[in-house]
Amino acid sequence: MIDHHQFLSRAAQHFQESAIRKTGALVGRIPDLISFAAGVPATEMFPYDELREISDELLGSRDGNVLQYGATRGYRPLIDQLVEYLAQWGMTTRPDEFIITSGSQQGLDLAGRILLDPGDVVLVELPTYSGAVAAFQNQQATLVGVAQDAEGLSIEALESTVADLRAKHQRPRFVYVTPNFQNPSGILMSGPRRRALLEAAARLDVMILEDDPYGSIYFTDATRAEETRPIKADDRDGRVIYLGTISKTLVPGFRVGWMVAPPVFAERLELAKQAIDLHSGIFDQRVVHATLVRGVVQSLAPTLRAHYQAKRTVMEQALRSHLGDRMQWLSPRGGFFLWAKFDGVDDRALFDRAIEEKVSFVIGSAFFVNGEGHQYARLSFSQPTHARIEEGVKRLGRALAASQQTK
Repeated sequence: MIDHHQFLSRAAQHFQESAIRKTGALVGRIPDLISFAAGVPATEMFPYDELREISDELLGSRDGNVLQYGATRGYRPLIDQLVEYLAQWGMTTRPDEFIITSGSQQGLDLAGRILLDPGDVVLVELPTYSGAVAAFQNQQATLVGVAQDAEGLSIEALESTVADLRAKHQRPRFVYVTPNFQNPSGILMSGPRRRALLEAAARLDVMILEDDPYGSIYFTDATRAEETRPIKADDRDGRVIYLGTISKTLVPGFRVGWMVAPPVFAERLELAKQAIDLHSGIFDQRVVHATLVRGVVQSLAPTLRAHYQAKRTVMEQALRSHLGDRMQWLSPRGGFFLWAKFDGVDDRALFDRAIEEKVSFVIGSAFFVNGEGHQYARLSFSQPTHARIEEGVKRLGRALAASQQTK
C-alpha cells in the first residue's frame, strides 16, 4: 500500500480536529446522551412558516437567477440591506466593504488567507474560540494568548505581549476578539474596554478581527442593547475587520455570513474566495434578504432573547441545586454558553466520567492556546429543553462527585 502521508503538505500534516465537532459526533452514538457541547440554536425557534412562504415565492417565480450562480461578493440587494441592518448597531458601512461568506467560519479562514504568512503571529483571547484557532493554524500561524478579565481582553496584557514579541523581532498581524458574549467564556467586553482596545490597536499598529455572532442575543435582565455596540462602529481609520452571521438569529442551515473590511482587503478577500467556492449559495442569500426586508429577523430577536435567557436561568438554578459550591461561573449576560470552573479535577477526566453518565460538554483546555484551562468546561444551554438541562446538570453533578472522589 502507498504511504499517502508522504504526499501531504506540511500544513495538512498538522491539521487538528475541532474539539467541538469531535464531542458533537457523540450525539446519536450514545443513546439518551444530553449534550451541553454544541453551541447550536434551538430548533423550536426556527421561523418555519415565514421561511416556507418566502421559499415558495422565490421558487414559484420560475426566475432562474434564484438557483443560478451568483457574484463572489454576494447578492447585491442583500449587501444593501445589510448596510441598513448594521446601522441599528451604530455601524456606518458601504457596499464595497462587504463580502458574503459561507458562514462566519469561512470569514475566519479568508482573513487568515489574506493576512497571514507561515509563522506570523496572531493574538487571541485566553480562552478563545477553537474554530478560529483551527482556521489560523491551518495557515501555519503562531497563536499567542492574551489574558482576559471580567471586562474582556486586558489592555495591559496586550501591550506587554506585543512588547515581548517585538523584542524577539516578531510583529503580530492582528488580534482576534469576540466582544459580545465570547465563545467560550460568555464575557461581554465593556464599552470602555472596547474603546481602549481600539486605541491600543492604533498605537501598536495591529489590526482587529472582530467576530460577532451573538451580539443581538443579549439578556434583558442584565444587558442593554447599547452595551453590545460593535468595536467596528467606532472604527474611524479602517482598523477593524468585522464578521457577522445569520446562523444564531435565523437558521444555521443557511450558510450566510458577512465580512466588512477596508476596500483593499475586500478586494483580496474576493480573490481568495474565488479560489475556494466562487460564490456563496444564491438561494440562501435570496431567502435571507427577504427575511431582512420583511423584518423576520428583527421581529424574532426579542423572542430569542427571552428564550435563551430562560434556558440560562434554568441551567444556573440547576447548577446551584445539584453542584453547590463545587463549580463556579460568571453568569452569562447573553449568548449560548456558561463557562464553568471546578477545582481539583482535570477536564479530560471529568469528561470521561460525564460520558459514563450520558452528559457531554466541551473541555476547557480546547479553548486555550497555551496548554492551560484544564479546570474549565464550556456548557451550552441553547439547544436542550428545560427538562433536559435539569437532568443533564444532575448527571454532571454525579460525574464531578465521582471524579473528585477518585483523584
